[in-house]
Amino acid sequence: MSINDYLAGPLREIGEKLTPIIATALPGATGAMWHGHPVWGLGDRPGQRPICLVKAYGSYVTFGLWRGQEIVDPSGRLIPGARAMAAVKLSGVADINPALFTDWLRSAADLEEE
Repeated sequence: MSINDYLAGPLREIGEKLTPIIATALPGATGAMWHGHPVWGLGDRPGQRPICLVKAYGSYVTFGLWRGQEIVDPSGRLIPGARAMAAVKLSGVADINPALFTDWLRSAADLEEE
């Protein structure tokens, strides 16, 4: 399954808006299916130096950052998860703020490049 095929039905619009933001913010990242969902990382193979993921559920999409808890988030939208991860739930395209998500992605990439 490809990244473009992963989000189907009403969730497809979220992916269509989100993936170009990821591609622009992380121009050197490799995007691939890893453990059943799309992951972008700075390594040359899936899961190597991961930055972010997109995971579909029934009525929403989770956009997660591997080191999201280390990112300064004045919006307060990132919800801490397991280990150092943090994520935001997206129910529709209105939940995507391109400037905010770009800042998160670039901060996450900077952490991984240190």
